[in-house]
Amino acid sequence: MAPIYLDCNATTPLEPSVRDILLKYLTLEYGNEGSRTHEYGARAKQAVQRARDQLASVVQCRREEVVFTSGATESNNLAILGLREEGAASGRRHIITSAIEHKAVLEPVEALAREGFEVTTLPVGSSGEVDPADLEGALREDTLLVSLMQVNNETGIRQPLASICAVMEDHPAFLHTDAAQGFGKDIEPLRNSRLDLISISGHKIYGPKGVGALIARRRGYEKIPLRPILFGGGQERGLRPGTLPVALIAALGEASALAERDNVARRNKNLEVRQQAIAALSRLSPQISGSVANVEPHVLNLSFAGLDSEALIVALKDLVAISNGSACTSASYSPSHVLTAMGMSPDAANACVRISWSHATPEVPWDLLAHRIESLL
Repeated sequence: MAPIYLDCNATTPLEPSVRDILLKYLTLEYGNEGSRTHEYGARAKQAVQRARDQLASVVQCRREEVVFTSGATESNNLAILGLREEGAASGRRHIITSAIEHKAVLEPVEALAREGFEVTTLPVGSSGEVDPADLEGALREDTLLVSLMQVNNETGIRQPLASICAVMEDHPAFLHTDAAQGFGKDIEPLRNSRLDLISISGHKIYGPKGVGALIARRRGYEKIPLRPILFGGGQERGLRPGTLPVALIAALGEASALAERDNVARRNKNLEVRQQAIAALSRLSPQISGSVANVEPHVLNLSFAGLDSEALIVALKDLVAISNGSACTSASYSPSHVLTAMGMSPDAANACVRISWSHATPEVPWDLLAHRIESLL
């Protein structure tokens, strides 16, 4: 019997109806959205426009503000590197980010730093949250961009986006959030119109890998002055060239619509699983990472005194599939930059495991897991 999959922050399974849409546009409706002379192309274009509307509905933006990409990593790069020319032309060459961002944000920011941009990296406390007062103190007249994630991928901790937006209300800097872990799950914060740029990933919301989007909200009638980082075709209003992957986009649209429709039911189910997990594991006195009150309901990042994460993962691998950090940096054995930024020692960070489930996760034998862990202590 296969172990139960508890690594949904790394990637999620496909929803059945999402799979059906994907297969339909892979095998039956395989037209090119750019083909304007026949019905195959027209139907493909309709599918793409429907998906734009479905994504736009989740964050309450306009369809023309949705730019399809290959995923949140590309969206992050476009949001950050796409403002390079604007920064150079305007003389605003200051960027603010945080110490707990995904590498898909930190590395593009580092690339701009090598070109002479100045970067302020905000700290986090043991709660794992950015303090909006630190952001307020870091803002300058020449600040071009603030990039702060919505939900951390390792801890599941929500960042105070509403307060961040309030701090930014009267400042002209562009505000970007990497919403790979929060889009379709924590819906209301992304509907704040002060958020200029929102990065989305399909495979975190029960859609396929290889597709995502960047929401680029207009300020009134003014477009955000992004410039493409890829060239050759002019698709997506000149921001992202290449033939649109209609099947992937249609599937992302379906996944987005389901996420909006079923949001409350999914959260309630995830909270139920979380309560079961904590009830079973509490007798082992786990150390839960960061703010317990401000974590998404489908995530637990925790450790057990004296137990290394690798040993725990191996000991449980026949029962459950869990991880000890971001899948994007799993080849690295260095301590998590997120957990060390929260004040953990390297040893403490290396002891942490991440358990993440979904509304579709089958019943987990939490008592059996607790017994297995107890035998290792």
